[in-house]
Amino acid sequence: MTATEDTFAEFVRHRQVELVRMGWALTGDRQLGEDLAQTALQRLWPRWDRVSARGEPYAYVQRTMINLWSSWRGRRWRQLERTVEALPDRQSDDEGDVDRLDTNDEVDRWLARLAPRQRAVVTLRFLLDLSVEETAGRLGCSSGTVKSQTAKALEHLRVFAPSIAGDPTDHRGGTT
Repeated sequence: MTATEDTFAEFVRHRQVELVRMGWALTGDRQLGEDLAQTALQRLWPRWDRVSARGEPYAYVQRTMINLWSSWRGRRWRQLERTVEALPDRQSDDEGDVDRLDTNDEVDRWLARLAPRQRAVVTLRFLLDLSVEETAGRLGCSSGTVKSQTAKALEHLRVFAPSIAGDPTDHRGGTT
């Protein structure tokens, strides 16, 4: 193995669990999350020397995952969604369903209710524990956008998940 291969392999060993977790949070599906992480790592490999020399391969691969997820989401929607004249009757009660789910399934359901940008912000801020500034950098937007999207996401989630109600404060010193 070359030195480049060794450093890349070490990076993957060190970050793989975090990347799969991020992929799961973005996609809402564990296997699709693994595919997303793997695809992002495949995109990173040809650029490894340049990206690692800048010292930010983790940030680069996170940004790659967000971009991939955005494009996959659009394609997957076109593949899965079909227009119908009338929606079928629902067979279950949302509140009752949430009570029967384990924590991971509950989080999946909460995240699935968010708009794509809000889901990305919540994933980066709370599941990956990034600061407002780090999240803005990964998403290519301003800190103000991160804060407003976080506030909107939390407000939306409070309607469906009263257990997370309250005013969370950014543990890095600011408010959401």
